[in-house]
Parts: sequence; C-alpha cells; structure tokens
Amino acid sequence: MFNLPENYIHLAAQAENKQQAIEMAAAALSEAGLVEPAYVQGMLAREQQTSTFLGNGIAIPHGTLETRSLVKDTGVAVFQFPRGVEWSEGNTAYVVIAIAARSDEHLTLLRQLTQILDDEDTAARLATESDVGKFRSLLLGEQQVLNVSAETITLDVDTDSLLTLTAINAGKLESQSAVENSFVSEVIGSPALSLGHGLWLTDSTVGNLKNGLAFSRAKNNALAVVTVSSKDDGVNNVLARLLEPNVQQCLLQGSVAQILSALNGEEIVVNSQQPSDAKKVVIGTFTIRNEHGLHARPGALVVSILKSFQSQITVQNLNRESKAVNAKSAMKIVSLGAVQGHRLRFIAEGEDALVAIQTLGKAFAEGLGESPVLTALTEPDSIEVKSINAESAVQKSAENPETASEPSIEATFTLSNEHGLHARPATMLANEVKKHNASVAVQNLDRGTALVSAKSVMKIVSLGAVKGHRLRFVATGEQAQQAIDGIGAAIAAGLGE
Repeated sequence: MFNLPENYIHLAAQAENKQQAIEMAAAALSEAGLVEPAYVQGMLAREQQTSTFLGNGIAIPHGTLETRSLVKDTGVAVFQFPRGVEWSEGNTAYVVIAIAARSDEHLTLLRQLTQILDDEDTAARLATESDVGKFRSLLLGEQQVLNVSAETITLDVDTDSLLTLTAINAGKLESQSAVENSFVSEVIGSPALSLGHGLWLTDSTVGNLKNGLAFSRAKNNALAVVTVSSKDDGVNNVLARLLEPNVQQCLLQGSVAQILSALNGEEIVVNSQQPSDAKKVVIGTFTIRNEHGLHARPGALVVSILKSFQSQITVQNLNRESKAVNAKSAMKIVSLGAVQGHRLRFIAEGEDALVAIQTLGKAFAEGLGESPVLTALTEPDSIEVKSINAESAVQKSAENPETASEPSIEATFTLSNEHGLHARPATMLANEVKKHNASVAVQNLDRGTALVSAKSVMKIVSLGAVKGHRLRFVATGEQAQQAIDGIGAAIAAGLGE
C-alpha cells in the first residue's frame, strides 16, 4: 500500500459544498508538496466531466490528463466530513480521498483503495472514526473488516460429521491464505461451540493470518459449521450476527446468495421462483481500448450504462484472473485494475440482458467516451446468449468431459509431492487449469475415483492423491492441449513445493 503519513489525514472537517471540499483537498495536496497549486483547476474540471463519487459515502477527486504535469509526486490527502457533503445526484460523501498521480500509477492506487473501501462496514466506520491512527489502520487494511465470499461456502455435504465440516472449512481458509497449518491442526482437535439448532462455531487461538470465515452445511440441513479465523476485532460484527435468529435460519436453510447477505449484514432477499427454461444469461467479452485504462471516467460510464437496465450483471478481468464483481458498482469496476488491452467478461441475467450487453459492447468499441483508443485487438469482442440449462450442461461437461460433444485430449501424470495433493499444491494445480480456456477434469487412477472438475480445489483434494499416485486429466475446448501441457509442467515442477 502507498505511504500515508497521519498528517495527510484530516478528520472532522466541514465543507459547505463539493467545490469547497475539493479546494480544501487540493490545498492539502499542495501543502504536502505533492502538486502545484494550480492542480485544483484540474480536479474541478474532472468533476465537471464526470462525478468521482464511488459509493458507500466515498469520493476520489483527482485531476485531468492535462494537469498531470502539475503533479510532483504520487500520493493522497484524505478528508473526513462527518456531516457529509452533497456530491452528485443526491449522493453524499463522508470520506474524500484526493489523488495526485503522475501517470497510470493512479490505477494501482485506486485498486488498492477499493479493495479496502468496497465494504459498507468499513466505509461507515471511516465516516465516524475520531482517532486518526485507527482511521489510517482501517483505510490501509491493517485492521481487517471481515467480508465473506462465496468461495468459502460449501453446501450439501454428504456427511453427518461435525469434524468433516470443520475440516472442509479449515481447508477453505488455508486455501485463502487466511490461516497456517497450525490453525488447521488445532481447530480440528478443539471442541466446537454450539449456537443451537444444529449450528456450530469453531476457531483456533493459533495460526490466524487474517480475518476469514468459512461455512459448510450437511445435505440434510440439520448440521452446519461456521469456522472463523481472527487477526483483530474486525470479525466482531459477523460474530454478533451469528446470534440473530433470522441469520441462523438463513445459514441452516438458505442459498449461497442468501447466506452471503446474512453474514455480510445485507438485506436477505428471497428469490422468486421462475421456470428454469425461461432464464437466459448473456456473456459479453470486451477489450479495453482506452489509453489510460478503466479509470474513474470510463468506469463511471460503464456503471451509468448498466444501471439503466434491470438485469443482474457481473464482470471480471480475465487478464488478472479477478473474481466476478458487481458491474453496477463504480468501486468494484475500478478495483479490477483494468489497463489498455485487458479483456473484461460481463455476464448478465434478466429480461433486458441482451440489450444491456449489446449497448455496453458498442460503448467499448467507441472508447467509453475517450480517444485515442486501441484499434488493433488481439481477440475480437464477443457476445453469447445461453440458457441457464445450457450453463449447467457446460458445468457438467467440465465435471466429465468424456460426455461432451467436442473431442478431448487426455494425459496421465504421476504425483511426486512428498505430502501428496494437500491444499497448497491443489490450489497451484487449480490455478494452472484456470489459466486456459478449456474444461478439464481429473481422476485418481490408483484410487479409482470418478472424474471431477480440475478447477475446484476442494474436489482435487477429495481425490486423496499421495506421492506416486497417477492422475488422469481429460480436457476439452480450444486450449485443451495448452491446458494439458501446462498441467504436466506444473506437476513436474512440484506444484510449488
């Protein structure tokens, strides 16, 4: 993270309007020796082009391309306005982060910021925190507010064993680099705390690397385990929610999306039931043409376009292998760190999904309101329409490529890792598979297992492969051969060990 001295942070400030707030921030940048005094004109001009309000009460005013020459050094000045400042279209900013950047450094800086600020609890605490040291710690992520992700939730486990569910959770936390091996050993050997109704809580006093949470539930919904890793008190809000009856009911009966909402303190939405054959998804893959990447202005245009549609839309940066995020959130768009040439994949679901993606594709082709733009693309943009059933079929073919219609490529490799395919090498293997546009499945020939998806860490671990076992991989898709070659090379190199 960038350097942020405490004297660059200004708490309990007051401003009558947005212009005054920007002028205060620009003056602070100038006093810190980061910019020339005239930089304020670029900040005000940028605000005229498009609002720099990100959401969650946070704004990031910065200069235009024409005023970059006035930047002496990259940095930020942070202002907290507890009473709020009206920023744009009824949005109120409570935290203003003024940015000075000499080149595309601001994309990296924004990406770092949004990873911390893309959380309502953190944003709310920043708006009211009166201690500058704690404010800085929150902003830099030194005090970690826990935000639960779908990757650590496992449902429909065919077991009635509390120990099995705890082990699954511990493996998830280890694969997320939230805990060390000592955590796994202790949490499995320690008694669980009953929260009632078949819901249990497990944790460990050792091996905690960062705040994290994993959840697993048995197939019969009668047993569920929450496992928490704790680095600081950033987990307290989630722990408090576990005692709420509606949250407990959601954990025992809800879907992954509902469980995420419950644990993250969001409204729990009950999905309306619709015939599965009536649902469609539209996938659009577009290249960033913009010379300076997906910074605030083009990012705001993307959000503006998509917010006019009712469909649910996510986006991921294929070049950074990012997670899919909400494409209607300016903060999450910026957090992708997309630069010129990067390819973004949008997935839309809803009645107006096709029109939304088509409109977005046209905007990308036109440079998202900027010029000059990249004209020579390495891969063409594409738009695909699939039914939910078709998506399921794709996933099933990944589980068992031998049933897929396209030809498959297969190879068998012998595992040489001293301790077999535990969490770390399994993660390395899954990450290698995800690099390629191919469906890949794997089976343990020495145990006679079924083929499972090679993109799932948990399914790879479930193969029970030890040193000397033979793993058979079957791949389909346009990069099937590259996937097999990459897998072979990764296994030969020891999968990081």
